[in-house]
Amino acid sequence: MAEFFENLFGNGMASTYGEAILSTLKVTVFGTLISYLIGLPLGIILYGTSKKGIFPQKAVNTAVGIIVNILRSVPFVILLVLSQPIAKFLIGTKLGDNAFIIYLVIAAAPFVARMVESSLSEVNAGVIEAAQSMGSTNMQIIFKVLLPEARPSLVIGSAIAITTILGYTPMTYLIAGGGLGQLAIQSGLYRFNKTIMYMSSILLVIIVQIMQEVLTRLAKKFDRRAGK
Repeated sequence: MAEFFENLFGNGMASTYGEAILSTLKVTVFGTLISYLIGLPLGIILYGTSKKGIFPQKAVNTAVGIIVNILRSVPFVILLVLSQPIAKFLIGTKLGDNAFIIYLVIAAAPFVARMVESSLSEVNAGVIEAAQSMGSTNMQIIFKVLLPEARPSLVIGSAIAITTILGYTPMTYLIAGGGLGQLAIQSGLYRFNKTIMYMSSILLVIIVQIMQEVLTRLAKKFDRRAGK
């Protein structure tokens, strides 16, 4: 038992866990936010330019769809390697947490775009037609009809996205990054320290559950169909 607690909290492990948690939250939160800054407009374009969209443009929809599908189909580890020149160009390095955020965004933004497209497609066509009959512009329909009506689905989608992005964070060890995943693999798995490996994994699960619960409650709050 003494050895267990020594492995868990001894030799500065408490502060190490704290740093790993902060690093994990940093890459997850910033990765998700930037992915939505890119993925949300892409999702709107994919929906709006589709055959049943509010401004159908087959050529645009096909071009954007191909790019999104290609990026979504590449495994994250391979995408991480292929994206290193982009990180080097943007921030001057291919290693560390900041570089990993860029890799996350490249991988997650297309995923977010498809989820946004799906959420917007769930909006009742009658609501859109009513807005169009009242003379609303496309921009007004997007910001005053589509996004507000799809908000519960968008929030649920963000819970899925942030959980997916969090699942990528253990791969920070491949590029000298930090975080709980790196701690679990390098200090736990590679050094045969099961206590650190399990503790890091448990902390990851706890973070996922907290984020999932918060976003699920937020989605219920926004859902007008919940009986409010």
